[in-house]
Formats: sequence, structure tokens, C-alpha cells
Amino acid sequence: MKSFIKYITLGVAVLVGVTACDVNRLPETNISDATFWRSEADLKSAANYLYTFLPGFNTEDVWSDDAVGLASNNISDGSRLAPATDGNYSSPYGLIRAANNIIEKAPRAESAGQAVIDRYIGEARFFRAWAYFSLVQKYGDVPLILKTLEDNSPELTATATSRAEIYTQIYQDLDFAASKLPTPTALGSADYGRISNTAALALKARVGLFEGTRSKFHKYGDPNAHLTVAVAAAKAVMDSKQHDLFASYFNLFQYEGEGRQNRENIIVRQYGVSATERVSTHSYFRGSLENGNLSPTKSLADAYLMKDGLPITKSPLYKTPEASLDVFANRDERMSATFMKRGDAYMGTKPVFDIAPLVFNKTGFTFRKYSNIDDWTTQNSLMDRVVLRYAEVLLVYAEAKFELENQISDADLEISINLLRKRANIAKLSNAFVSENGLDMRDEIRRERRVELAQESFRYWDLIRWKIAEVELPKPVLGNYFFKTEFGTSVTVNLTPENFILVQAASFRKFDPEKDYLWPLPINEISLNSNLKQNPKW
Repeated sequence: MKSFIKYITLGVAVLVGVTACDVNRLPETNISDATFWRSEADLKSAANYLYTFLPGFNTEDVWSDDAVGLASNNISDGSRLAPATDGNYSSPYGLIRAANNIIEKAPRAESAGQAVIDRYIGEARFFRAWAYFSLVQKYGDVPLILKTLEDNSPELTATATSRAEIYTQIYQDLDFAASKLPTPTALGSADYGRISNTAALALKARVGLFEGTRSKFHKYGDPNAHLTVAVAAAKAVMDSKQHDLFASYFNLFQYEGEGRQNRENIIVRQYGVSATERVSTHSYFRGSLENGNLSPTKSLADAYLMKDGLPITKSPLYKTPEASLDVFANRDERMSATFMKRGDAYMGTKPVFDIAPLVFNKTGFTFRKYSNIDDWTTQNSLMDRVVLRYAEVLLVYAEAKFELENQISDADLEISINLLRKRANIAKLSNAFVSENGLDMRDEIRRERRVELAQESFRYWDLIRWKIAEVELPKPVLGNYFFKTEFGTSVTVNLTPENFILVQAASFRKFDPEKDYLWPLPINEISLNSNLKQNPKW
């Protein structure tokens, strides 16, 4: 791992113009092609730049009903306007250009051998697929560019390519990557963090589930084709035996969960291993969680089951809470790992968590994943951000199986969702359990995904693909029960008649299903290319 971090660090340093004494060859961006693209080291150096596009820590969950920030969010409340420019559009195309450049020029490094060349082309094609999935998720049809362009290239004024054609290309890129990239075992510790063959398969499963369910519920295309892709790709990762679940859900998002010994992580955004070997740092805990830029909602809290596997509306274990700790009593253990509760390690000036300060954490809840008291003190965290993990693969398999066949066997639940429930210490899910308790299997599969992947930027896109954003997002944003003796009276809060904190009333929220299921193209992009058409109603 240290080796890969070092390569990334030096590559980024040169790209931004910082010199390094042990670098004897500059990246392709700073020297001519005639003196680059000669060796495996050149290919690796060029590919390292692609990793800087992996998503870092963010507050994207405020787009959904899982979280809110200090102020209302114009995506979740439906108040945004088409922007002049948007990094969500331009950044993926920057990645696509870098990937295309490697795909075109890597074959020049003949001395490296074809297997090595194919490996780095595989990395580039993985990242090109990643970028196009990000684009089509948001914008639908977009220009498909498969080569590096010049100032006068006709592709610069091309019409948008259909999402169906883009998905075909994404699958082709990921199939190539899966066939040419090493296994996680072959990568070992030295190359931990580089894209593996199972990463390509896992991303393919994610893509297939998204488009399969989106096309199913939005009624277009061929849902079963994509769902079949999702099932097969997820099962291939499962059958590879390269991954399993980490023992501790909380420690999965701590330093204890880093490195090759954690076989659950499939893709991570690395920050470094020490002050001298780092790519960058972040202050996610202090800047986003403690300061209230990302606070969980009552809607998310209510999704966590009781230990008997029943929701709080059905379980005899549930009791109306009289104190903040009661909210966590007899619940799915992932709730305590994801939400701060009284007694948890918190921050340097307040080592033990008491209750969320409503002046910052508007819902009366605080997220806990990635919280670390030492990182709070230094404001200089090197903790990796988990981007794709094996738990997601298991969830993809279960959901895609169910949506493909409109049912799921107990055997398939055993090898997927029930592995997650075992770690969370809650009752197993089975067809008999669902039937006996008046539950709905689809709802329970979706619930499992929501709580397992909470605080990991999935919920908004799940609402979009299930076509329920128009139902869920216009609802009022509620927080914790207002425990007056604990929260005190220093901050005036709005409350519902049931004494829950009211963060934003439904009257201030909207979602237009004719418009908001696609994002607006940046206005400047349409000005530059008159053949691009704005998405409907924008």
C-alpha cells in the first residue's frame, strides 16, 4: 500500500508543479510523447492520475431524505436552476480524456509487453466506464467520446448519444478491464488501492442494477437485460472468493479497516499512510459531521429494524423513547455504528458524546461513520474513503435477483442479505418471515440496502431509480424526538405535534417528476455545442 501511495503522491506533485528529488521522468502532460510511453513505469505514472478522480468525502446524502445540512438543499427541495457551469458534467469528461489518452498511447510501450499494456489500458477503460456512468446517471443522453479530441474535432459539436449506447460501451469497457486486471490477491499489499478485476465486476453489477431498476420503474428499455448483467457480475465477485465481510461494521470505517487485511473493501479513495506518505488529507468528521453539514434524519433512523427483524411499527420490542439512549435500544447494531449516541468518543474538547447540539446538528442526530477523536484533534485525517465494498455486491445480487424474477429464494437470501444481518445481530430475512409478519419482500430488501449503505451517498440515486423521489422528497424533514431535559432550551426549535424536531416543512419542498429525474445540462455547454439539447422542462 505504501508503494502505491507514494506513486500517487509524486504523480500529483508533478502535475501541480511541485518538484520531487527522486522523480527522473515527468508525466506525459509535461513532456513530449516522444520521450514518454516507453515503459511500465510510464504507463503506471499516467494511470495514477486517473485515481485522483475517485470520489472523496462529501455531503451528497443531503440530496436525499437520509440527511440534511445547515441550510436547505436545492436538489432535495426542488428549488435548483440550470447552472452556467457544473463540475458534475465537466470533471467526468476530464477523466474520459485522460483515459482515452492512455488507451491510445499505451501500446507504444512495446518493451513492457502486451500483458502490462493491457493491464493499464484496463485501468483506463475502468475509469472511462466510471465517468460515463456518473454522467448518464445524472444527465441521461450525453456525447460519447472514445478518442482524444483536437480543437477542431467534429465530435465537439456532436449530438448526444443515447443512454442505451452508452451503457453498451460501459459494459464493454468493464468486461475488458475484468479480463485484463489482476485479482486483489495478485495486487497484494504493495499495490493495494489499484483497481482489480473484481472492482470492474463490482462496478458492472452496480451499473446493471441501476439501469435495470430505473428502466423497470420508469418503463423504458430492456430492464431484464441489465438486471441479468447485475446478477451475473455480482455472483462472479461472490464466486471469486476474493472478498468477504469485515468483522466489525464500525471499524470498517476506521483505521482498523484499512489495508489488504480488510477483504470487504473493493475500491477505496486513499489519502495516505503517514504524514510523510500521503496524497492529501481531509477533515470530514470535523467539517461535515460535527459542524452539521451532514446530519441524519428521522426517516433514516426509523428504517433501522429491531433485533427481532421487525420494523419499529410492528415489533413488540419497540418502546417510545424517554431518553436519547432509548432510541438505540434493541435495534440493528448498524444504527449505533452510524449514529452518535451518548457515551461515544467524540472530539478533543468533549471526549464523550452527550447530545447533538441543535445549533449545528439541526435534526438532533449526528452521523458517526469515520468519526475519530484523534483526527478531530489534528484536523488532518488520512482515513481512506470506502467507495465500493463487498456488502454492496451482496445487496446488488439480492435486489437484482428479486427484480428479475419478482421473487427471491431463501437460499439466495442466505448468501447475501442474511450475511449482513448476521453481522448486525438481527433476525434473518426469509419468505416465511415476510409472510408471517405482513411485510413486503421488496421493501425489506430496499430497507436493508438503506441501512447498510447509510452515509455512503447511495440513497438519492436509489430514490431516482425506484421512481419514488416524487413521493419521498416532498415530505417534511424531521429529526429526533425532542428530549427537553437533554437538548435544553438554548436553541428554539420547531416541533411537530408528536414532539419531533421539524427541520423543514413539506410546504418548502417539491419534486417535479417531469423534470427532476434528470439533471439540467450546464448552459455554457449548450452554448458551445448547439446540437446539445437541454433536458425536458429545464
